Amino acid sequence: MADLLYFTGTMDCGKSTLALQMDHNHAARGRLGRIFTSNDRAGESTLSSRLGLEAEAIEVKPDFDFWQYVVDELTQGGRIDYVVCDEAQFYQAEQVEQLARLVDELQIDVFCFGILTDFRARMFPGSARLVELADRMELLQVEALCWCGERATHNARTVGGEMVTEGEQLVVGDMVTNAAHVAYEVLCRRHHRRRLTAARARATLSPEVLPFGGAV
Repeated sequence: MADLLYFTGTMDCGKSTLALQMDHNHAARGRLGRIFTSNDRAGESTLSSRLGLEAEAIEVKPDFDFWQYVVDELTQGGRIDYVVCDEAQFYQAEQVEQLARLVDELQIDVFCFGILTDFRARMFPGSARLVELADRMELLQVEALCWCGERATHNARTVGGEMVTEGEQLVVGDMVTNAAHVAYEVLCRRHHRRRLTAARARATLSPEVLPFGGAV
């Protein structure tokens, strides 16, 4: 039986790396799949990892129809055994329902990867629907760390190192702290609530109370 699986975690925990590894493992066993992504940091139609790995992918825009795409491919003689869907938090709820239909009606394995919540600690619509429909959800075991050394559980948006809690839900950036542009940082819940980013900690706390020898 095919499955709809959702692999999730904070930013910087290896989701895209695992997505690429998942595709490699299945392809190595002779299975044929497709890779999808949305708003990847490396640009359109690319699935990229912060480790430097990347692969070509099909860009998922708000009007993309997974069901129609797969049916068209199969009708034209193509073969699809599985699909890898990165940045699934950006998908529309209807698109997640289309993915579930691929599993139930066409027996195609669907492997989704994404984050649960945005910079306001609120769930993305795509992630919320995946939580509701997935056969299984797995929390990635590679723990991202807050600047304090504790396990990071929240994604923060920063501008010039200062955390912000208002704005559009989708703004593409990267894990670059102390930048003068929009960036993202992972924090523990305590420091997310206090809006205490690495840059603010460096500016306001003495080196003696900072972890990792005073480096944040």
